[in-house]
Amino acid sequence: MAVREKYQAVLDLGESLNVQNGDVQVDGDKLKVFGTANTPYEKNLIWDKIKEIGGENPSDIMADIKIADESVYHRHVVQSGETLGKIAKQYYGNAMKYKEIFEANTDILKNPDLIHPDQELIIPNL
Repeated sequence: MAVREKYQAVLDLGESLNVQNGDVQVDGDKLKVFGTANTPYEKNLIWDKIKEIGGENPSDIMADIKIADESVYHRHVVQSGETLGKIAKQYYGNAMKYKEIFEANTDILKNPDLIHPDQELIIPNL
């Protein structure tokens, strides 16, 4: 299997995340990937996908992924049925971190138990 095809899922993920300034080069049996992810969370998603395919230290891919906005971990658009706890679990693996998300969004949230679909929440760097 050619290296580009091996990592096609990484390239597809980058496209779905709207990675900017993306460039992909094949250099012999090594894939070189460049681009700018929107947030640290999106960069982590790309690296997780690379490791899922190539292992913890893949030698057949080199990725240089920059971050456009390092002031936040991510920006999350609330979906119907979500809670701050569920969102905290998604990003931090711990539902109790909902308090940090609430504190970062007190400009639009007055009660941590009351969020609405389509609100854009800042997911802070912890």
